[in-house]
Amino acid sequence: MADRVYYEPATNGVERLPTELRMFHASPLVMRASHWHAQVEVNYIVQGWASYRMSGHSVKFRAGELALFWGGLPHCLDDRSDDLVYAGGHLPLVHFFRLRLPQDVQSKLMQGATLVTRATDASDALNFARWNNYARSGDPMKAGMAVDELLLRIERVRFDPYELLLGPASVANAVDGLDHHSSPIVVRICEFIAENFREDIDSTDIASAASVHPKYAMNVFKKSTGMTLNDYVNLMRLSYAQAMLMLDDINVLQVAMDSGFGSLSAFNKSFRKISGMSPSDFRRDVRGRAHSPMPVRAQMAGAMN
Repeated sequence: MADRVYYEPATNGVERLPTELRMFHASPLVMRASHWHAQVEVNYIVQGWASYRMSGHSVKFRAGELALFWGGLPHCLDDRSDDLVYAGGHLPLVHFFRLRLPQDVQSKLMQGATLVTRATDASDALNFARWNNYARSGDPMKAGMAVDELLLRIERVRFDPYELLLGPASVANAVDGLDHHSSPIVVRICEFIAENFREDIDSTDIASAASVHPKYAMNVFKKSTGMTLNDYVNLMRLSYAQAMLMLDDINVLQVAMDSGFGSLSAFNKSFRKISGMSPSDFRRDVRGRAHSPMPVRAQMAGAMN
């Protein structure tokens, strides 16, 4: 399609607050490149269809389907119907691991699987629209209700038919789910990291907050998410740093320090590893796009994939 308008992930596709729920209800644009974010993504297709290129596999969501996948792996909306409208949110892990889902679901999602259910009804379209309004209202009580109601809706998945679509990586690495003892530990770990990722924390600090031995904390978290504690802390810091780099008045060294990195060299190395460019190049790219004319549709879409 010659006149197709594209979404630019580096411009507004990172999480400003990686520890908070971010909702959307929009007609998204096809993405030029993959992006990632430190949350589980929830998609409900109101109408039309959306094709995603995930890390290791591709999947197509159709009208009436509800899907979950781990946004920490690179993913891209690479095609869509002209009438696509989707709704959903980016769910922080601290909320995700509170979900009462079948034991294998959380761990397999974190390993790269995609959950899809067709057991939805007309109330879902109305609910997702309301949760989006509540989350964006600026009212803390409404925002809290949006989180609580969304979690309850996701938990209902266990009572209806659903599929776990496994990519090549997740087929090889899928592990058994959490038991009743380890799930609360992962919640406490995520809570502590969410509150302290900008500080100088290590596995000992994290384990102490969860009241477990550091080795046990590392094993439980790795089993649950497919990431080490250090990987997840870095992902949170990098999500936060990308948002800060969009601000003109903050230099790269200040971004590195404020994001929790102990040195500029460590920040540059981590940033380049996951973003494919240096922090300075990322900022230059963002500023260059900000000064380029953007079609009205792209300005109005406000969607995050």
